[in-house]
Amino acid sequence: MDIGTRELRNRLSEILDRVARGERMRIIRRGNPAAELCPVNTPARGLPDLADFRASIKVRGKPTSQLVIEERRKSRY
Repeated sequence: MDIGTRELRNRLSEILDRVARGERMRIIRRGNPAAELCPVNTPARGLPDLADFRASIKVRGKPTSQLVIEERRKSRY
């Protein structure tokens, strides 16, 4: 939807609510497109999904838990 700068100033809260719901607004200034308002793509709640990142990590050597157990055994003797 196209909207002029004057109308944007007068209806800013309403326009931002519409954009937050997913609508895009193009700001027209002196007859030319000047900017575009679009919703921010953020996760609905909490932290971002890190499953892909975790899957990309390659673990080398022994698991940390195994190394801790071995070091504890060494320190006892």
